[in-house]
Amino acid sequence: MQALLLALPLLVFLLSTFIAPIMLLLARSVQNREVPDSMPALARALDAWDGGGVPDEHTFALLAAGLKEAQQSGQLGTVARRLNFAEPEFRSLLMRTARQLPADAPPAWKTTLAGLDDRWNSPETWRLLKRAAASPTPDYLLAAVDAQVTPQGAVGFVPDNASVYRQAFARTISISAAVTLLCLVLGYPVAWLLANLPAKSGNRLMLLVIVPFWTSLLVRTTAWYVLLQPGGVINSLLMGLGLATHPLPLIFNRAGVLIGMTHVLLPYMILAIYSVMKSVSPVYMRAAQSLGAHPFTAFVRIYVPQTLPGVGAGCFLVFVLALGYYITPALLGGAGDEMISQLIAMQTNTQLNWGLAGALSAYLVIFTAIFYFLFNRIVGIDRLRFG
Repeated sequence: MQALLLALPLLVFLLSTFIAPIMLLLARSVQNREVPDSMPALARALDAWDGGGVPDEHTFALLAAGLKEAQQSGQLGTVARRLNFAEPEFRSLLMRTARQLPADAPPAWKTTLAGLDDRWNSPETWRLLKRAAASPTPDYLLAAVDAQVTPQGAVGFVPDNASVYRQAFARTISISAAVTLLCLVLGYPVAWLLANLPAKSGNRLMLLVIVPFWTSLLVRTTAWYVLLQPGGVINSLLMGLGLATHPLPLIFNRAGVLIGMTHVLLPYMILAIYSVMKSVSPVYMRAAQSLGAHPFTAFVRIYVPQTLPGVGAGCFLVFVLALGYYITPALLGGAGDEMISQLIAMQTNTQLNWGLAGALSAYLVIFTAIFYFLFNRIVGIDRLRFG
């Protein structure tokens, strides 16, 4: 109980600033409160409507009343933005209809609204409105994988040439896997060197590994922005040495993303592997060589298997961190290198579609959990030693 009381401030802080915001964002992926909150009577009528043809006169009257109330309360823009996610021209339809509504109630609202815009006579318009009035909804989760509900009520995927989010997820996974592989190839020898050097020399080199943590991520990425540009230091050096006749395309493409992310995430791989290598006794290598094994054979068959827990921890840590990276791909990548984090940021900052942002985030969390399960099954992450 005393230990819990000591940790209580930290737990409250994490709950209020980390866990609660994440849960609220994930909840947005199934919430659909714009129409029900602004037009509750219309939402109830649409919920009872069977979806065949167009609704009755009473539902048309509720739509007119709901538009007037939403306009007076300032909520019409929120409703129009929500419906515009389903149909790009729905916002203009609602705004124009709300402006042209007669002050006095006409004899027949169905005829009046159809006269203002013929789309109110379309069953598809009312089906979209019915889906937007239903909460919870699967629409955002479907849209996040480029799927949608067809007019017949079935779920179908958009054509491949119109797919955005499935390609972004595949691109994110492929970039993360490539960065993880690069970090492993570059980090394993460095970790071995640090673990086998004398303590004094190893500590000096370890300082070089840790120093990047003290530098802002934005500063490090901006430095690569300067180094990799066509007239930057790297291209100038390559051309000066005669290794290139013209500037190499190292920025605003996949190469820039891989270089920048590998530089940032490499220390995580080195430290994870080093912590395990430091605990591996050199006695095993000497014993293998004394029994006649070649040094390379002893290294591969005796030393490397003992470091696999560190390799697994480093790979998982780098891969998961790479899945959610934003700054580096945004600054160094091109139009074809958008990762899912950039699309989430666009939905929250530009499109203001928090539901779709929540759905994309939910899939990212699911993918992370799946990869954790796979890594755990392969190398047993939950049993790893960290020094």
